[in-house]
Amino acid sequence: MNTDLRGRHALVCGASEGIGRAAAEALALAGADVTVLARRAGKLAEVVAALPRRADQRHGHVVADAGEAEGLRAAVAALVAAKPVHILVNNTAGPPGGPAHAAEPEQFVAVFRQHLVANQVLVQQVLPGMRAARWGRIVNVISTSVKEPIANLGVSNTIRGAVAAWAKTLSRELAADGITVNNVLPGYTRTQRLEQILAERAAASGKSTDEVAKAMLATVPAGRFAEAAEVAAAIAFLASPVAGYVNGVSLPVDGGRMQSI
Repeated sequence: MNTDLRGRHALVCGASEGIGRAAAEALALAGADVTVLARRAGKLAEVVAALPRRADQRHGHVVADAGEAEGLRAAVAALVAAKPVHILVNNTAGPPGGPAHAAEPEQFVAVFRQHLVANQVLVQQVLPGMRAARWGRIVNVISTSVKEPIANLGVSNTIRGAVAAWAKTLSRELAADGITVNNVLPGYTRTQRLEQILAERAAASGKSTDEVAKAMLATVPAGRFAEAAEVAAAIAFLASPVAGYVNGVSLPVDGGRMQSI
């Protein structure tokens, strides 16, 4: 099974921690040159220093804010001018919780920019290099909410669904160029985002975070939270040569929590 990514350049967004960092590590282990992108330069430098590498691998970082389209465009344009990107992992922190009906319209607009608009900016910058190589992988880290909306995540549910529809559309437009577009849908995963959700649910319910965690795990057949590396393994598979005929899918990594087919 060919999972060798030597000679490929991966750009991993939101890679300072959690699933993004784990994805950067998995792609580096597969042989790719990895560039990590996030807002904190110091944290990114730490991530790059810790990435696995062979003598011929070159890793680096780009500082940019997904919510600032022009700055993001300029930063990635400079990157691809020096070295084309073959693998793009779109990954951005989720918005605060709350019911959809209570959210201010500006919240939807801000999150739309941070997720869908940022993804579009990134795709437009990396696409020429992928087309020139006749090979590309775009993997979007979204949420199981694109299949089953999650209670009290109204803004997130809405925007994640928009990203999934955008990705499905792209998968059909770009397939003839040798480029696949797929989504990974993490379930409850041990990250800072999970800690945020636990705290928000505990505050809203008056229960302890332990009680909230137990209630969440009661809905997961596997009986545990995922590790970021397990989600990263799915990302690395979709980025690999062996997944060349997997296109336009949304792959849950949720321990069997979702009840839909």
